[in-house]
Amino acid sequence: MHLTLRQLKIFEAVARHLSFSRAADELHLTQPAVSMQVRSLEEAAGLPLTEQVGKRVFLTEAGEELARHARVIAQQLREVEESLAAMKGLRGGRLNIGVVSTAKYFAPRLLTSFRQAHPEVELRLGVHNRGEIVQQLADNEIDLAIMGRPPQELETVSEPFAENPLVFVAAPDHPLAKAKNIAPQQLAEESFLLREPGSGTRAAMERFLADNGVVPQRTVEMTSNETIKQAVMAGMGISFISARTIVLELATGNIARLNVKGTPLKRHWYVVHRAEKRLLPVAQAFHQFLLQESGGLDKPAPQAKAKPSGASGSSRARR
Repeated sequence: MHLTLRQLKIFEAVARHLSFSRAADELHLTQPAVSMQVRSLEEAAGLPLTEQVGKRVFLTEAGEELARHARVIAQQLREVEESLAAMKGLRGGRLNIGVVSTAKYFAPRLLTSFRQAHPEVELRLGVHNRGEIVQQLADNEIDLAIMGRPPQELETVSEPFAENPLVFVAAPDHPLAKAKNIAPQQLAEESFLLREPGSGTRAAMERFLADNGVVPQRTVEMTSNETIKQAVMAGMGISFISARTIVLELATGNIARLNVKGTPLKRHWYVVHRAEKRLLPVAQAFHQFLLQESGGLDKPAPQAKAKPSGASGSSRARR
């Protein structure tokens, strides 16, 4: 095959966006120029790489295969570029961070602080559910991930950097809202508002209830914390959620935290990367920043204290 790095770079952008126009915008090219390079690549491959149905672009099987290799090549080229820049004493570089949706309530604040100390760094932040973040780690699309439960599917290096207290919540007028020392068994007849399967918060709640012999009779599955919070406020049921996500709602009295025995359930936020991944200087700097500066996070809720900065050690998780 006679192909160029330029063609692979263009095709990688098209495959990532599934859009010729968005790829053109990212690369500062015209859409016809992007289309021409992809056609040239298809001629070299001898197979169609994309197909268009209406206004939507899809990858063919050959396109998926080429895109996978193009991502690896693009990442290797970026590592070369940033390694050489580090040798020259430059402080810039690009940092791709993936965070689970629950972490979006504090991650931008950390990134803002890091950016103030490293203004020349180009940051890319993606917020997704846990399954998507794990897949991005597997595909080497992100440098670091912030998540509440390190993946078991991958061989990773994970380090806890802050506490993640999980609590039960209900509407302020719920019969249990003002109760003290609620036994977990008292929740058995409640309607539980749950995140999607695979969610770390949902898994922690299910373990807690199972350990206390509670089997939920009624559940409603929802795909975001915002939807769950609105449903709780509307009185649809109770939920189990990170205290960091309800600071404002607790302060305004729109949500009540239930005083359930055994809670808050103390979990941690982890910074995670692939075990075989060599972190470039900018990723190393952010990794160290999290371990040292996470103590500056606002308290997630009354009576919940942030973990002292730098207090945790590293754990190499082989999953």
